[in-house]
Amino acid sequence: MLDVGNGIIIDVETSPGNRIDEVNCTSLMLDRIESTFEVKPKRLMGDTFYGTAEMRGYLVNEKDIEPHVRVWDKSKRTDGTFSTTDFKWVNEHDHYECPAGKLLKPRQRQYKKPTSTISKDNTIRYRASKQDCDICEYKVKCCPNTPARKIARSVHENARDVARRINQSDQFIQQSSRERKKVEMAFAHMKRILNFTRLRLRGMKSANDECLLVATAQNLRKLVRLCPHPPPGSELSMP
Repeated sequence: MLDVGNGIIIDVETSPGNRIDEVNCTSLMLDRIESTFEVKPKRLMGDTFYGTAEMRGYLVNEKDIEPHVRVWDKSKRTDGTFSTTDFKWVNEHDHYECPAGKLLKPRQRQYKKPTSTISKDNTIRYRASKQDCDICEYKVKCCPNTPARKIARSVHENARDVARRINQSDQFIQQSSRERKKVEMAFAHMKRILNFTRLRLRGMKSANDECLLVATAQNLRKLVRLCPHPPPGSELSMP
């Protein structure tokens, strides 16, 4: 985790190379920075790898931090049929409205014993009525291979909508995309200048210790440049 204002590394946490652990490490570092330094960032920048719905929900709903990360969105269709963006979301009534004006709901009928509509992957599936889809003029462009159209909506979709609006802002396009390169530069210096191309010890704890030492060396190099130099002609004396 790097402070882009000064280019100083303020926290380090190692993890295996998978998406779930990366998200957990990010939340761990944010909590640790806030409790240790009493610093809460206004925005968090990262690559698309951190654009998961769970990560955005954590940043927006729990930490109130702007996610300056590109949205990891696979809802766009390339086969010529309607994408999710072609359906209108009505938040007040909890349903989608298709281009033909029909409704997609979590349930098309009422049950005596209501159960949760949230699936194991933290999504809610909104389905259209088969009777509406059978006589719809847009069926070929909407759901040609299924009896009725359905849309999976994440429980963190509100946070994804916040990120989509941020992605279109001038601050993200002109500033955040440029400042994020400072993090990549820190990794490049770690490999090229400090020759940290592989770990010497085994285990995640030992790997974390090595990364902390390298981050400390990088911070010392930067702090030396920020310290004021003695005036020209001054002499140093030893007691």
